[in-house]
Formats: sequence, C-alpha cells, structure tokens
Amino acid sequence: MTAPAPETEPTPPPGRRERKKQATREALLDAAFRLFSEKGYEATTVEEIADAVDVSARTFFRYFASKEDVALTSQEAQFHAMLDAFASRPPEESVLTALREAGALLIQAMDAADATDERLTRFDCLMRLTEESPALRAGSMELTRRKNDEMTRVIAARMGTDPETDLRPRMFAAMASTAFMVAADAYRTGLGGFTSFAEVVDAAFEVLEKGFKDY
Repeated sequence: MTAPAPETEPTPPPGRRERKKQATREALLDAAFRLFSEKGYEATTVEEIADAVDVSARTFFRYFASKEDVALTSQEAQFHAMLDAFASRPPEESVLTALREAGALLIQAMDAADATDERLTRFDCLMRLTEESPALRAGSMELTRRKNDEMTRVIAARMGTDPETDLRPRMFAAMASTAFMVAADAYRTGLGGFTSFAEVVDAAFEVLEKGFKDY
C-alpha cells in the first residue's frame, strides 16, 4: 500500500471569466473531433470548427494556433496534471510507483468529472487520424518526443540525477508513456476484459514494476 501524497493547499476554483474560456475551449475541441470523425482531418477546416461553436475563426485562434494544434493538444492538460501529481508524490516512493499513483489520481479526477470516456474517445480518434494524415502523424511524433523530454526532466529532478548522463530518467519516461498508451488502447478495444480505465492502467504498471526477466 502506498503512502498518501502530502497535503497541499486547495486550489481556488476558477473565476467566471476563466470558466467561460475553458467552456469555449472544450466546445471547440468537441466540435473539432466530431468533424474530424465525420469528415476526416484533411477535409475539416478551421472555419467549420469555429462555425460549429458559433464563434469566429479569430476566436478559434485565441485558443489554438492551428488545426493541428487543436488535434494534438487535446491531451495536454491531462499530461501536465499528471506531471504535477507525480512531482508531489512522497519522496520515499519509487519512480514507477509515483508515476502509477499520479496516473491513478488523474483518472479519479477524470471519473469524478465524467470525462474519462470523452478523453479516451478523443484519443481513439487521434490515433486513427494520425494513421490517415502524414502531416498529423509527423506532428504527433514531435509532440510525443517533447512530452517525453519534459517527463524525463521531471523524473530526473526527482531522482537528483542528470538526464544527459543517466539513462534511467529517459527509460522511465518512455516506459510510463508506453504504459498509458497501451492501457488506453486495451480499454478502447476490450483487450483483457477490463471494466475500467483505472484497472487497465494499474495492470500495465504492475507489468512494469514486476519486470520482464521471467518472460
């Protein structure tokens, strides 16, 4: 059983203006992925996404730099929330345990907001889109590299080591990223008969923690 994370001061709720901005951003994401699913990535325009939310293209560009940006950054908030949760885990936890528990906290928050299935639906759509669009696939690979680099730095800071000379932080980052992606795909396809996303993520990290020496 893992130790609880240290208590922190509660984050004040966002103000009305911030809530409205977040609602507009989510509406644009919903519209974009609905249109991507219906028409395909290449055939969907920024103007169509904006029209679906009844805002201007100028408003769209206040939230996203491009059509590629709206497709690829849908997971960014969850990624950074997970990194924040990881950084606050008790120092006596192993790196993999801290990553596992941080992921569990994120999934709990998503479940509480009834957002888990929506996030996984977007992830599923993005996986299909990257297979269909070479440009989006290249952008996705670059974003994954940047995210792994960021996770590597956070892990290295926790370990008190230099990622330029120590291979372990990058290995941990790559393993964690793969575990979450495999878990999402397994839950989406029904592999293993898991009944919740939290359950399959837990199983994926259990494999990592036990290692592969017996296989």
